Amino acid sequence: MSAVSPVPEGVEYFLDTRGDARALRVSWHHEADVVVLSMWRGRECVSSFRLSIDEVPELIAVLRDGLDRSYDAVSRPAGDAATTR
Repeated sequence: MSAVSPVPEGVEYFLDTRGDARALRVSWHHEADVVVLSMWRGRECVSSFRLSIDEVPELIAVLRDGLDRSYDAVSRPAGDAATTR
Protein backbone atom coordinates (compact mmCIF):
# COMPACT_ATOMS: atom_id res chain seq x y z
CA MET A 1 0.00 0.00 0.00
CA SER A 2 1.39 3.44 -0.89
CA ALA A 3 1.81 6.23 1.64
CA VAL A 4 -0.83 8.94 1.65
CA SER A 5 0.50 12.48 1.28
CA PRO A 6 -0.65 14.82 4.03
CA VAL A 7 -3.07 17.58 3.07
CA PRO A 8 -1.28 20.94 3.16
CA GLU A 9 -2.40 23.28 5.92
CA GLY A 10 -5.22 25.62 4.87
CA VAL A 11 -6.39 23.36 2.03
CA GLU A 12 -9.90 21.94 1.86
CA TYR A 13 -11.16 19.14 -0.37
CA PHE A 14 -14.73 18.61 -1.51
CA LEU A 15 -15.63 15.28 -3.09
CA ASP A 16 -17.56 15.21 -6.36
CA THR A 17 -20.94 13.47 -6.10
CA ARG A 18 -20.10 11.51 -9.27
CA GLY A 19 -17.26 9.69 -7.52
CA ASP A 20 -14.38 8.44 -9.68
CA ALA A 21 -11.86 10.08 -7.28
CA ARG A 22 -12.93 13.57 -8.41
CA ALA A 23 -12.49 16.44 -5.99
CA LEU A 24 -12.39 20.21 -5.73
CA ARG A 25 -9.45 21.59 -3.78
CA VAL A 26 -9.55 25.09 -2.32
CA SER A 27 -6.25 26.65 -1.29
CA TRP A 28 -5.47 30.17 -0.18
CA HIS A 29 -2.37 31.94 -1.42
CA HIS A 30 -2.27 35.10 0.67
CA GLU A 31 1.13 36.10 -0.71
CA ALA A 32 -0.46 36.41 -4.18
CA ASP A 33 -3.91 37.66 -2.99
CA VAL A 34 -5.68 34.72 -4.67
CA VAL A 35 -7.60 31.61 -3.79
CA VAL A 36 -6.94 28.66 -6.09
CA LEU A 37 -9.81 26.33 -6.97
CA SER A 38 -8.39 23.18 -8.51
CA MET A 39 -10.03 20.07 -9.90
CA TRP A 40 -8.43 16.75 -9.00
CA ARG A 41 -8.88 13.24 -10.26
CA GLY A 42 -7.11 10.99 -7.82
CA ARG A 43 -3.66 12.44 -7.25
CA GLU A 44 -3.63 14.44 -10.50
CA CYS A 45 -4.61 18.10 -10.78
CA VAL A 46 -6.55 18.36 -14.05
CA SER A 47 -7.53 22.04 -13.92
CA SER A 48 -7.13 25.13 -11.78
CA PHE A 49 -8.63 28.59 -11.46
CA ARG A 50 -7.04 31.53 -9.64
CA LEU A 51 -9.67 33.85 -8.13
CA SER A 52 -8.66 37.26 -6.80
CA ILE A 53 -9.49 37.64 -3.11
CA ASP A 54 -11.43 40.78 -4.10
CA GLU A 55 -13.89 38.54 -5.97
CA VAL A 56 -14.36 35.96 -3.21
CA PRO A 57 -17.26 37.83 -1.53
CA GLU A 58 -19.21 37.79 -4.82
CA LEU A 59 -18.60 34.03 -5.24
CA ILE A 60 -19.78 33.46 -1.67
CA ALA A 61 -22.92 35.57 -2.33
CA VAL A 62 -23.71 33.53 -5.47
CA LEU A 63 -23.28 30.25 -3.58
CA ARG A 64 -25.35 31.54 -0.64
CA ASP A 65 -28.16 32.66 -2.94
CA GLY A 66 -28.21 29.28 -4.68
CA LEU A 67 -28.27 27.49 -1.33
CA ASP A 68 -31.12 29.69 -0.08
CA ARG A 69 -33.12 28.99 -3.24
CA SER A 70 -32.52 25.25 -2.90
CA TYR A 71 -33.73 25.26 0.70
CA ASP A 72 -36.75 27.36 -0.28
CA ALA A 73 -37.66 24.87 -3.02
CA VAL A 74 -37.36 21.90 -0.66
CA SER A 75 -39.30 23.50 2.18
CA ARG A 76 -42.09 24.93 0.01
CA PRO A 77 -45.32 22.93 0.41
CA ALA A 78 -46.45 20.98 -2.68
CA GLY A 79 -48.60 23.10 -4.97
CA ASP A 80 -47.32 26.36 -3.46
CA ALA A 81 -46.44 28.92 -6.14
CA ALA A 82 -42.77 29.87 -6.28
CA THR A 83 -42.02 33.49 -5.57
CA THR A 84 -39.38 35.48 -7.39
CA ARG A 85 -36.84 37.33 -5.32
